[in-house]
Amino acid sequence: MASEPEPVPAAAPASSPAAEPLLRLTDVQAGYGRAALVLRGLSVTVAPSSVVCLVGPNGAGKSTVLKVASGMLKPRSGQVVVDGVDVTGRTPQQLLASGLSHVPQGHSVFPEMTVAENVLLGAYSVRDRSLVAERTEFVTSLFPLVGERWGALAGALSGGQQKQVEFARSLMVRPKVVLLDEPSMGLDPKATAIVFEQVQRMRDAGTAVLLVEQNARRALEAADVGCVLDLGRVHITGPAPDLLADPRLAQLYLGGRPKEVP
Repeated sequence: MASEPEPVPAAAPASSPAAEPLLRLTDVQAGYGRAALVLRGLSVTVAPSSVVCLVGPNGAGKSTVLKVASGMLKPRSGQVVVDGVDVTGRTPQQLLASGLSHVPQGHSVFPEMTVAENVLLGAYSVRDRSLVAERTEFVTSLFPLVGERWGALAGALSGGQQKQVEFARSLMVRPKVVLLDEPSMGLDPKATAIVFEQVQRMRDAGTAVLLVEQNARRALEAADVGCVLDLGRVHITGPAPDLLADPRLAQLYLGGRPKEVP
């Protein structure tokens, strides 16, 4: 039987004091039905205005982390805290109200509805029409293509364009943290590059992002912090550029030679 990979030391922490996390998962254990645990004591934090990327081999539990964070899967033990409030075990609707917005894997637009109708669905729970108008102006300025194609059928857009509609919809409730599951799935390299640019734009506009992505190298290039999952735990964590430059990490998890950095 093949031995487990030798642990790679975590990258050194940044010298500046860490901001209080907007999202914290602590010692989470979770699984599906009576099957074995998928997450085995996992801990992750997401600071304000940051992109945290979860990478790792298939079966490491990356998407399960997002399901626990968004309330789609109740943890068997551990804690989920949003902006200082313990939200462990709450429903997806309650967690949405707490400030977590989840963009699932694959395409989730309604193709026979317009871009406008898809985006405004994200504000279905907002009763203040002036606030809806304010958020609409914000997302169309953040994602100009959404405004340009406002009246078009969402199904007529390319995969990368549909992903921008999903991002815009997720921001209509003004979330504290957006959870993104495999945003580049099925996209060509050009569309993938645009998607990661939009992820960074969300971050720069003040929304924290917790990102799961199979394209580990490309995701870490867009992230501030990287977390490598293995066997249901965070195996390595640190500044994303440091993880990209670590030769053992590149060999074990990123599929090749490390990215050269200055």
